[in-house]
Amino acid sequence: MATDTLKSKPGAQGGATGGLRRLLLDNGALTALIVLVVGMSALSGDFLTADNLLNVGVQAAVTAILAFGVTFVIVSAGIDLSVGSVAALSATVLAWSATEAGIPVALAVLLAVATGIVCGLVNGFLVSYGKLPPFIATLAMLSVARGLSLVISQGSPIAFPDSVSHLGDTLGGWLPVPVLVMVVMGLLTAFVLGRTYIGRSMYAIGGNEEAARLSGLRVKKQKLAIYAFSGLFAAAAGIVLASRLASAQPQAAQGYELDAIAAVVIGGASLAGGTGKASGTLIGALILAVLRNGLNLLSVSAFWQQVVIGVVIALAVLFDTVRRKAGATTPAAGASGGGNKGKQALTYVIAAVVAVAVVGATSLLHNGSSGADKPKIGLSLSTLNNPFFVQIREGAEEEAKKLGVDLTVTDAQNDASQQANQLQNFTSGSLSAVVVNPVDSDAAGPSVRGANQAGIPVIAVDRGVNKADTSALVASDNVEGGALGAKALAEKLGGKGTIVILQGQAGTSASRERGAGFAEGLKAYPGIKVVAKQPADFDRTKGLDVMTNLLQAHPDIDGVFAENDEMALGAIKALGSKAGTSVQVVGFDGTPDGLKAVRAGTLYASVAQQPSELGRIAVRNALRAAEDEKVEKMVKVPVKVVTKENVAGFEG
Repeated sequence: MATDTLKSKPGAQGGATGGLRRLLLDNGALTALIVLVVGMSALSGDFLTADNLLNVGVQAAVTAILAFGVTFVIVSAGIDLSVGSVAALSATVLAWSATEAGIPVALAVLLAVATGIVCGLVNGFLVSYGKLPPFIATLAMLSVARGLSLVISQGSPIAFPDSVSHLGDTLGGWLPVPVLVMVVMGLLTAFVLGRTYIGRSMYAIGGNEEAARLSGLRVKKQKLAIYAFSGLFAAAAGIVLASRLASAQPQAAQGYELDAIAAVVIGGASLAGGTGKASGTLIGALILAVLRNGLNLLSVSAFWQQVVIGVVIALAVLFDTVRRKAGATTPAAGASGGGNKGKQALTYVIAAVVAVAVVGATSLLHNGSSGADKPKIGLSLSTLNNPFFVQIREGAEEEAKKLGVDLTVTDAQNDASQQANQLQNFTSGSLSAVVVNPVDSDAAGPSVRGANQAGIPVIAVDRGVNKADTSALVASDNVEGGALGAKALAEKLGGKGTIVILQGQAGTSASRERGAGFAEGLKAYPGIKVVAKQPADFDRTKGLDVMTNLLQAHPDIDGVFAENDEMALGAIKALGSKAGTSVQVVGFDGTPDGLKAVRAGTLYASVAQQPSELGRIAVRNALRAAEDEKVEKMVKVPVKVVTKENVAGFEG
């Protein structure tokens, strides 16, 4: 069996110093995790609490389960970029089967697991028999699985069966089920890698595929099994993730494949194959979770968090290179003798003792210093990659500064599970109140209920939260705004003509509500015909591309309705001189760039929600709720249709 065990050079180090260096090199990921835990404990008094440490475990669970499956592939010198999409597809199949199709839940779970395995087998077949590079084969599956998830769900989240949603709950009111599932899957991974024929085959194939083939291994069939394992673990991760969110999100787990690969590499595996173990992968996943959790608690900018995590991944690979040059030992799972296992166990025990001692000492830094000088409020936004939500943040920060509030802002990047993690981190911290702009109203429910149980008031902004208690909802009506947009466009066209609709990101409540309002408003104008609807994900560049494509099929359209200003501006670019003359465009949000286009006459109108005002009112109400003052359950911010006639006096 091929392993990547590098032997120390005699005389290279000596004495205790050499032994310590060897210990650190051989257990770099564990050392990094200890340093991170100690550092976060020293910097934040909220980090080292039982609730927060359990949060870290829950937040690591989905990444770890995905990463365990990816470990099999990377050990065999492959790569799997499809696990995030396969996870979303498996969860969607389960939810759709158990609800829409009426299939018994037990059978629906088996169908979801089978979906993951089938996707893995297809990957394995393309790699083994189709001779496609693993990168290309799994990249294709990434797109196919995500597309099927959207097709099955029609772009909308599907409520998860209650009997399966318990996977996102706790046992005994304190032990999270996702953590238990993570541990079980980790033990299964360790067993497969260290105690089975196929596990030993993975190391042999990763070490030298040709030598493995010549030694009698059926490499092609082994690869089928390896990718099937990866698909199985992806399905398990998808079910756990959807259980946490109480709904199957067709856009869930985007980018998780990169986190999974990062966890495996940080844990000491080599992308060249031949090395890797379950314990290292678990440590890698915990490092990523501790980083995100700690940076949230320290109020580090959402943008800088991405920079920090990227640097950590790069350093992990760099450390792996240094370790190999230094001759550090990285035995394949199951390949080490009893003595090595004893030393490894002793290493973990010593590491645990050192961590507990140092963390205990650093926690004294926070004793007696309850810095409750000013109230702390957390603001979780669905995305900061959109001017509308940037304006909400700016309004909130302006109001927080005025009221003397310490405001922490996080960016969920349109990922409902990432937002769930951020809300959990807020609940663990010493916050007075939380403001949330949900990625999805259903998915935010479980996390907001956690804040309810902790006695932290929650204010929803722009979108409501389902099945949870919020002190107030500060919003303008997206449905009403859609109807106003329909009226403005139809009247400008004289009640007749053909139009196209640029939809927002599939699965988001904003896109659903604005689209529904527009469709309802358009019923009063039977002379207006919608000839095409296409999603452009609330993105200006995609709006440009999608509009360019639609013009090929429908060159004589009279109008465009875009569910936000960014897509409208992209459409205007594609229309060129037609915008504002032969083709009328209506957007949504009233962003600064949108208002400039209204002034210029290229954008006929924008349905403006006054986002800065939303942010200001949300913070104001959060502070009132934290101080037990009376707050209105529903706070409406007026929606305005802004045209060239009234844009001069409009303040967004």
